[in-house]
Amino acid sequence: MKSRLILLAASCIALLSSCGGGGSSQAGSKAPKITVMTLNTTTSHLTNSYPATIKGKQDVDIRPMVSGFITHLHVDEGSFVRRGQVLFTIDQTQYQAAVNQAKAAVESAKATVATQQLTVDNRRLLNQKEITSDYDLQMQENQLASAKAGLAQAEAALTNAQKNLQYTTVTSPTDGVVGQIPYRLGSLVSPSSAQPLTTVSDLSNMYAYFSMTERELLQMTESNSAEDIIKNFPEVQLQLIDGSMYGETGHVETISGDIDMTTGSVNLRALFPNPKKVLRRGSTVNVVFPNNLENIILVPQSATFEVQDKRFVYLLQSDNTVKTTEIVCHPVADGKNFVVLSGLKDGDKIAIEGIQTLRDGATIQPITSAEKEEIYQQNLKDQKDGNMQSAMQ
Repeated sequence: MKSRLILLAASCIALLSSCGGGGSSQAGSKAPKITVMTLNTTTSHLTNSYPATIKGKQDVDIRPMVSGFITHLHVDEGSFVRRGQVLFTIDQTQYQAAVNQAKAAVESAKATVATQQLTVDNRRLLNQKEITSDYDLQMQENQLASAKAGLAQAEAALTNAQKNLQYTTVTSPTDGVVGQIPYRLGSLVSPSSAQPLTTVSDLSNMYAYFSMTERELLQMTESNSAEDIIKNFPEVQLQLIDGSMYGETGHVETISGDIDMTTGSVNLRALFPNPKKVLRRGSTVNVVFPNNLENIILVPQSATFEVQDKRFVYLLQSDNTVKTTEIVCHPVADGKNFVVLSGLKDGDKIAIEGIQTLRDGATIQPITSAEKEEIYQQNLKDQKDGNMQSAMQ
């Protein structure tokens, strides 16, 4: 019986020793190794982009000046035309007949004037010899004036007829590219037609129309004067619909004088050269503004977390504990980092991994990214060498 009690006591002592050793090991593992990053001020090259619509610097609607059927189409949609090049021909038959008739009327009026001029000259000689009265001479001179007025009317009618005949040949008023052609051969067109014959767009330079909020506009420059704002605007770029950047830079030319009361936005227009005719009327693009920020702090987005629309990081303290710290970020991010406007300073250290497992006040073993990589490589080596116990530490 006595020997059994001694054996039981020895077992309890061994068990307590074992529990004590396990507790010591557990206590030593409470502080996890967490990678931290030392923050330094730097320069960030961000961009602000705004959806825009492309229009030609000069988009001219081509409308007929006379009514008639289209008898010839001289261009097709997408054709590049020069100023004065013929685009359409409208049936000229009736307008040519009107010109011929007006010419005949002019010749008739000229003959009437010539005949009346002879009559006046004759009556003037007779009046000088007192054969005819002054009244008779005056009547003949009035008839001459009337005949000359009739000639002027006939010449005006001829000019109008010739103009109408010219209008049957529709030409381009500018260099550009032909747009959609809704009316084809045989279509009846008139000055009151709902749609233009086509639109000729000058594509040598293109306008990009876009809008931004009043706050964004004022943030870009320190001046409130529209002229100063335009002068201080940086050169802008275009991002095409496929995500590529357009090869030419542009500049903002105008800012609307009114603010849209429903959206609080301001309309702007930027001009871009288009030497290779890449930009087309109606294209959807993004106008991209450079936004270079100096002496700022960048933190990885993965090192932050959000609570109730506020963003936080874990700031390392001198006793190797982490403190939940709120930061204010710039509204524009580069997709990887946040620009910190307040909450952190140069030289601060923050945790950049294990964010989901940390808590405010938790103690960690801070390591650098280089140290983390070194540990990782050592674990790989231990696994390769078969030292699994060391690899799992």
